[in-house]
Amino acid sequence: MNKTIRSSALTRIRLIEAASEVFATLGVQGATTREIARLARVNEVTLFRHFPSKEQLLKAVIENASALQTKALDSPRVWTQKLGVDLNNYAQLYNAMLERHEDLVRTFIGEAKRHPEAARQVIQEAVRPLSEKLVAYLESSQKRGTVRPEVDPAPAVDMFTGMLLAGMLCRTVRCNQDIYSSEEYIKTCVDIFVRGIAVNPSIAYDLEEDS
Repeated sequence: MNKTIRSSALTRIRLIEAASEVFATLGVQGATTREIARLARVNEVTLFRHFPSKEQLLKAVIENASALQTKALDSPRVWTQKLGVDLNNYAQLYNAMLERHEDLVRTFIGEAKRHPEAARQVIQEAVRPLSEKLVAYLESSQKRGTVRPEVDPAPAVDMFTGMLLAGMLCRTVRCNQDIYSSEEYIKTCVDIFVRGIAVNPSIAYDLEEDS
């Protein structure tokens, strides 16, 4: 029984890895379950046993891409309740995810307007947990009095992650690499964002944890 469960889990992993490669190469519309099954070295019947639809497979791919970051953010040690430190930690995790899955990210952006509605909803639902964690953190920070009460956390988070996404897209096509490093860019994003939302920016923007 354990061997069967282990084999099924390995097949699922192979399917997700194959789907990630096919989606990144062919896009959501161009990807076919036949090609994904071929790359995973299984038949389509096996694929549909694990994932009844292409949309469910797409959701699994995106959730897998963000799984490490989502799990890391579940740890209480990540959230020190120091605005600058916490946002820097989040930015580092988010940037690592973007860089690791650059091809997939670029494909999704490139064909965003052509995505079927079902695929669009799947993508939004799959990436939501990462954003929701930061929204919840900012809301709790407002209650603690460290983030300005008039700040709307949801668009603020979209703005923050948008800066990080823009930085990754620019860096990976060699824009401005001779002017500043990725670390300098991330630190600047965090600094500007913290100064914009903090009640007391002069205290909150420090990015260093106490030793």
